[in-house]
Amino acid sequence: METTSTLAPSTQRLKGKVAIISGGASGFGKSTAKLFVKHGAKVVICDVEDEQGHCVCEEIKASIHYNDREVAEEIISYIHCDITNEDEVKNLIDLTISKHGKLDIMFNNAGIFGDTAMSVLETTSENFKKVFETNVYGGFLGAKHAARVMIPRKSGVILFTASGASKIAGPATHAYTVSKHAIVGLMKSLCVEMGQYGIRVNAISPHATSTPLTTNIFGLDNATLDKVICESSVLKGVVPQALDVANVALFMASDEAKFVSGLNLFLDGGYSVTNPSFSMALKDYLA
Repeated sequence: METTSTLAPSTQRLKGKVAIISGGASGFGKSTAKLFVKHGAKVVICDVEDEQGHCVCEEIKASIHYNDREVAEEIISYIHCDITNEDEVKNLIDLTISKHGKLDIMFNNAGIFGDTAMSVLETTSENFKKVFETNVYGGFLGAKHAARVMIPRKSGVILFTASGASKIAGPATHAYTVSKHAIVGLMKSLCVEMGQYGIRVNAISPHATSTPLTTNIFGLDNATLDKVICESSVLKGVVPQALDVANVALFMASDEAKFVSGLNLFLDGGYSVTNPSFSMALKDYLA
């Protein structure tokens, strides 16, 4: 069946691959879904925000300009999935296999920040458990059921969205910080086991970026949050975007990264490698 696309086949870095992206209804997941499709992948996005998820699918179908609606339906689809519910995660994987016959890429991107209480004294047990269940247990379930279908094929890529909070402390809550450390630990542990089956496992740790999640957390509009991020950044003159995370995910998922596994890649413009507190304090005494 003849199709036309806005991207030449020679530049499609994921041509023929099948990917699942959790949390695909917005933010990093939405940007990654768009980019993966652009590069030739068949993508299944999952989320609990059904209306947004379906809208993303329709937006992508409209943008790729395939001349056959049935072909577009095969390229991008949405499945409701609560990643903390094992039955729903299992169903997500099984439906993907039923539709596409395989799974090459599992991007465990979905996550929550939880309450914004920064003090351990104000952190509730309920919130801590909810953040950990979504961010860590949800990622574990996604990896577990992806591995179930990847191991027999001895091929695949499992990705996680971690955070700069997996290395540095202070800007995020205790629950969120602990959950992202745990994600990196899970990634490393899986890397060792999955390597024997030819499956690569990596994580991406973005710096603060203007997405619906972060703007809701801080109660700021995109322009104001971008200004705060840029003023606090080590690397000046660059505004981090969700597309930057998608570009890293594209590399990690592609055959170009065929020998990259066990890596937690910090996408933070150098923020996590320095602490300016001493030099800032010193200025007050040298002024």
